[in-house]
Amino acid sequence: MPQYIHSSDTQRLAYLRSLVEVLPDQPGVYQYFDKNGKIIYVGKAKNLKRRVSSYFIKKQQSNKTLVLVSKICHIHHIVVNNEEDALLLENNLIKQHKPQYNILLKDDKTYPWIAILNEPFPRVIQTRKHIRDGSIYYGPYPAISQIRDLFDIFKNLFPLRTCNHNLAPDKIARGAYKVCLKYHLKLCCGPCEGLVSPEEYKQFTDGVRDILRGNTSGILRQLKTQMSEAAENLEFEQAEQIKRKIERLTQYQSKSLVANNTMLNCDVFAVVADDERSQTYVNFIRVVAGQILLSYTMTFRNNMNIPATEVLTYALGQVRENHGSLQKEVVVQETPDISFTDVSYVIPHAGDKLRLLELSEKNARLFKLEQLKQEAIRVKASHEEKLLIQVKEMLQLPTLPRHMEIFDNSNIQGTNAVAACVVYRNCRPSRKDYRLFNIKTVEGPDDYASMYEVVSRRYSRLIAEGQPLPDVLVADGGVGQMEVIRQATQELGLSIPIVGLAKDNKHRTNQILVGFPPKVIGMGKDDSVFRLFTRMQDEVHRVAITFHRNKRSKSMVASELDQIKGIGPKTKEKLFQDFKGVEAIRLATIDELTNSIGKAKSTIVFEYFHPISSYE
Repeated sequence: MPQYIHSSDTQRLAYLRSLVEVLPDQPGVYQYFDKNGKIIYVGKAKNLKRRVSSYFIKKQQSNKTLVLVSKICHIHHIVVNNEEDALLLENNLIKQHKPQYNILLKDDKTYPWIAILNEPFPRVIQTRKHIRDGSIYYGPYPAISQIRDLFDIFKNLFPLRTCNHNLAPDKIARGAYKVCLKYHLKLCCGPCEGLVSPEEYKQFTDGVRDILRGNTSGILRQLKTQMSEAAENLEFEQAEQIKRKIERLTQYQSKSLVANNTMLNCDVFAVVADDERSQTYVNFIRVVAGQILLSYTMTFRNNMNIPATEVLTYALGQVRENHGSLQKEVVVQETPDISFTDVSYVIPHAGDKLRLLELSEKNARLFKLEQLKQEAIRVKASHEEKLLIQVKEMLQLPTLPRHMEIFDNSNIQGTNAVAACVVYRNCRPSRKDYRLFNIKTVEGPDDYASMYEVVSRRYSRLIAEGQPLPDVLVADGGVGQMEVIRQATQELGLSIPIVGLAKDNKHRTNQILVGFPPKVIGMGKDDSVFRLFTRMQDEVHRVAITFHRNKRSKSMVASELDQIKGIGPKTKEKLFQDFKGVEAIRLATIDELTNSIGKAKSTIVFEYFHPISSYE
C-alpha cells in the first residue's frame, strides 16, 4: 500500500489542489486516501472537477467536512459514462473498502435486482439477494421506482404468475391448485391448472428477458401498433396508457456498464500511447461478479518506442504482482506476447465487453490529458517562480514578492473621487482580493491626500483583522506618491518595500523607482520585470476608471427629488411617469400632485418646492 507523506499541511493542500485542477468535467467516482494509503472516503459526482473542488472551499464546509479534508493526502478517480453508473460504482467500492467517513452505504443492504427464478413456470421477482441457484439476475438498479415501472410493463404485456406455488408437473396433473382472481382479470395465464404449456409460458419470460437486456424493438413495434389502433377507435385513454409504456421502454434501453450480471469475472486493459512525450498509459479495470471494483491507470516510460502489446505485457505482470493473480478472462485491444495458466484473452467486437473496453480506454485518455495539464501547470509555475526571483534581485527585496498591491486614484475636478487597490499573487492578478474605495475625507482634486487616506484605511483594516500584509507596495506614480505611501505605512508601524512607476511627459511609464531616497532601476521596456509592473499599472487603471465611471453615471441620474424627505423611489418613479421631469413637478398644482401620488405625499412635494405658498 503506497504512502502519501507531506512535509507540511501547506504542501499537502498545494498537492491536492494540483490534482483537483486537472480533474475532468465528467461523471465518475472519487476516492480520498489518508497518509497511509488507506481509502477514507468514496463519493460519486456528475461532474468530478466541480464536486471535488467543493471540498476545498472553506465557506461551504461543515465541521465534519473540515475533519475529512484535514486527513486527505491523495485523490484517485474513476470516470464512467453517466451519473447512474457512478452511483452503482460508488456502492460497490464502499461495500468493498468500508471507508471510515462513508455512512449511507456501509450496511449490508444493496441495490435491488430483478430475477427470473429457476423453477417450473418461472416467476419474475424483485430481490436484494444475489444467490447462485441457476436463476437469471438483471441489475442492480439504482432506483426502486425504475423496477416498479418495469414490473408495471411486465404486468400489462405478459400474463406471468406471481403465486408461490410449487408448480411441479405431478402436482398440476393431480389438480393440487386452482386458478385465482388474477386469472379472471387476465393478469395470469393459469399455469397452476395446466392452462398454458411450458413452451408458451417461455415466450412470456423470453419477452421479459428481451426488455431487461434492452432488446425492445419488437415489443415497441407491437405497442405502437396497439396505440395506433386504439387512437383510430377513439379509445384515447387506452392510447395514452400505451404511450406511457412506450416512453418507459425507450428510457430503459440504456444499460449500465458498472454492474452487469452477464459478465461474472474479468480484467480489462486498455493502452493509450503518447509518442511525443515517450510515455504509454495502461488503464486496468477489475470486474468481479459483474461489478467494477477497481480501476487505475499505470504510466510507462517508453523511450525505445516499444509496441503497445509489449507494454501491455509489462502491465499484466505488474497487476499480477500487485493483486496476486489475473482473472481467468482478460479483455484487451490486442493479444499480448505472454500467456498465463488458466487465463484467456478476449478481443471484443460488440456487446458489453466492448463497452467496458471503451470505458477503460476513456479513463486512460483522460489520465493522459490530466498529465499534460499538470505538466503545463508545472511549467507555468516554474516561469512565475523565475519571474519572482528576477523581481527580488532587481529591486533588492528581502523576500520573494509573492503578494504585491498597487493603488490608483480617479476623479474629475475632485468630483466622485474614488480609488482602487489591485492585488497580485505570484505575478498573477487575484481578482477576489481587489478593493474599491470611495474617498471620504478629501475635498477637491488632491491625489496625494486621497492616496494617504486609502493606504491608511487599507492597512489599518488588515492589521485589525489579522490579515497577511503584502510583500511590496506599488505606487502608480513617482517620488511624490511613494512618499505619501511611506508616511501612511510608517504611521501604522509598517515597513513594507515601496516601488514607484515614474512617467515621461507623454504620461507613459519609463522608470521604476525603489528605496528612499528613490533610485532608478535600470532595465529595458522589453524586460520581463518591466512588463510585469506595466501590466499591474494597466490593470489598476482599468479598475479605478471603471469604478469612477459607474459612480459618475449614478450621480448624473440623481434628481432634486432625492433631497425630499419622505419621498421614496416608487413615489419618484410615479411622479416622473406623470410629469416627465422635475421642472414640470415644480410647476404642478397641489390638485395635480394629489391625483398622481395622493394627498399626504403631494403636500410634502408641494411644500418643498413652494415653502412660502399658502393653499387649501
